[in-house]
Amino acid sequence: MIVAGDQQLLKRLNRMALVRQVASTPGLSRAALADTVGLTKSTVSLLVRALIDEGWLTESDARTTGALGRRATPLHLDGSRLALLGADLGIAAARIVATNLLGEVLAEQELPYASATDASHCIAQMAAGLVALATAPALAGRTVLGVGAGLHGVVDDASGMLLHAPHQGWRTIDVAGQLRAHFAGTALAGLPLFLQNEANVAALAELEFCGARGADPLIYLSINYGVGAGIIVNGRLLTGLFGFAGEVGHTILQQGGPLCSCGRRGCADALIGLQALMDEVYGKRQLSTPELLEQLFRQADAGDARAAAAVAAASRHLGVLLNNLWVAFDPMCIVIGGAALRLGERLIAPGRAVLDECALATQLTAPTVRAPRFGDNAIAIGGAAMARHYLMHPFDSQDPVRRHSGKLGELSPALAASLHTWN
Repeated sequence: MIVAGDQQLLKRLNRMALVRQVASTPGLSRAALADTVGLTKSTVSLLVRALIDEGWLTESDARTTGALGRRATPLHLDGSRLALLGADLGIAAARIVATNLLGEVLAEQELPYASATDASHCIAQMAAGLVALATAPALAGRTVLGVGAGLHGVVDDASGMLLHAPHQGWRTIDVAGQLRAHFAGTALAGLPLFLQNEANVAALAELEFCGARGADPLIYLSINYGVGAGIIVNGRLLTGLFGFAGEVGHTILQQGGPLCSCGRRGCADALIGLQALMDEVYGKRQLSTPELLEQLFRQADAGDARAAAAVAAASRHLGVLLNNLWVAFDPMCIVIGGAALRLGERLIAPGRAVLDECALATQLTAPTVRAPRFGDNAIAIGGAAMARHYLMHPFDSQDPVRRHSGKLGELSPALAASLHTWN
């Protein structure tokens, strides 16, 4: 027997299957959409009408299909009526953005912290900015669907707990709980909230908003004070058993190398991360400051010998890491992002050369290595992309369907196969 809850869940899954298909193939007609997802035309027609009314989809002018003069109406994502909020809970400042469903930025703001070591203060400051953004004139007439944020550390994405942010000095911070408390009684109260490691979030920006499905598998390698990676495989974020996949900063590149913050030696963090470069140039400090990082960038730009030597050593280790990621995941593309991009080709070119040497030795083609599409806003825009991704993939976002064992009625065959695989 199908109960009311089953019917609602079925409807939600099929609705988002249609939205995802239109997102990946804009311009489909209702009939083509029904053929593609394997639902009846009547079901698709009803769901599409509701999605248009709610602002998910829009129609463009009808065009002739060639079938006895029948005119089809192409469907597209609607960028005019809904909004997504994204945030980057950064080291020295928070960045917040609002986008539409297409990833076009509607509003953005940087919020420097008054006290960067006080986690609760930083979270409160970011929350206040998001609440204000939700009611800003740029979002007038739009409905906010959800909020996503990237955190610079190890995140338990199921609970929203930031377990350890070594370069901020934070441990065991209930970011989700604090954000929800700040959102209570505001326009953001009760909205879906998604939190992930910053590299994972930036990877989702490339997947959702860049049309990067042709570059899947994709790895986003984030080089900031530390090193992390977001890994996209088959259109999904690879998070691992407990959500910790992609912590490549703690893969060992040099046995017996410099001590890492995790307690091991020779990790990528301790050889490539900006904290490691500052330690090499200025001596070890408990926490380095944004001002000291700016000084490192200026010295590297000026050709300072000590800074140049540190960057050159890091770039060679970067090449080893790129090769390791290549042979481990066989990606089509590796995107290198993070604050380290300020070092430009001084860091990237020698690393790419090491990767090319490895490819030449094996007579294989190395993956493309490029910069991110969104620059300094990659993580904040990635937060909005994460909200879109999980809203459009309700099964992936800890949905009750994971525990459902009953009959679900008329379900898209492609979606049914996905459910079978992931159960």
